[in-house]
Amino acid sequence: MIHSVNRSAKHGILLLAAAFGLAAQPVQAADYGKQAHELMKADFRSKGPATVEGVLQQDEAQRLCSEYPAQDKRPKKLAAKLEADQLKLVKYPSDDKYLGRWQEGEKIAQSGRGMQSSDKVGSPNGGNCYACHQLSKQEISFGNIGPSLYQYGKLRGQSEAILKYTWAKVYNSQAYNACSNMPRFGHKGILDEQQLKDVMALLLDPESPVNKD
Repeated sequence: MIHSVNRSAKHGILLLAAAFGLAAQPVQAADYGKQAHELMKADFRSKGPATVEGVLQQDEAQRLCSEYPAQDKRPKKLAAKLEADQLKLVKYPSDDKYLGRWQEGEKIAQSGRGMQSSDKVGSPNGGNCYACHQLSKQEISFGNIGPSLYQYGKLRGQSEAILKYTWAKVYNSQAYNACSNMPRFGHKGILDEQQLKDVMALLLDPESPVNKD
């Protein structure tokens, strides 16, 4: 009887030890990124300008920003290299003329259309600039994710340095701000060269509503 109790006690101790041993094992972290990738790949289909590849295929900048989404956790050297690499990708105006028509730039800033499955491939996209920025005094519906651009040109002028900086910022925002929320309008082909010129005019032309008042 005593031997039977001892055997039972030992068996219980072994079970407890095994349980604690299992609990001490590191838990394998689920690869949610991979799971999401596979889910989208399986369930979504390309249609029009909205393609699965456009969502799933990341370039180096997107990969690094996904790896370090929090700015305070992102290594400064890595961020600086990312910005330098993105600046090298900027394509400046082919005719060295930076400004188009601000009237067209205002239309682009107001429009949020484009790159949806219901759009025709090759149809012009909007910039949806007002979603994140204040631009003109007349438009009171604007977002504040980005800084106010009201009187952008009035405060800065049109020096060559300002023209090149502003173009690069719109063309590829990550050239000056690693992992910026702002789309890379030129680099990703969202806006073409003429549209970029028109947005530049909206920002810098003295007659633009951004700078007029």
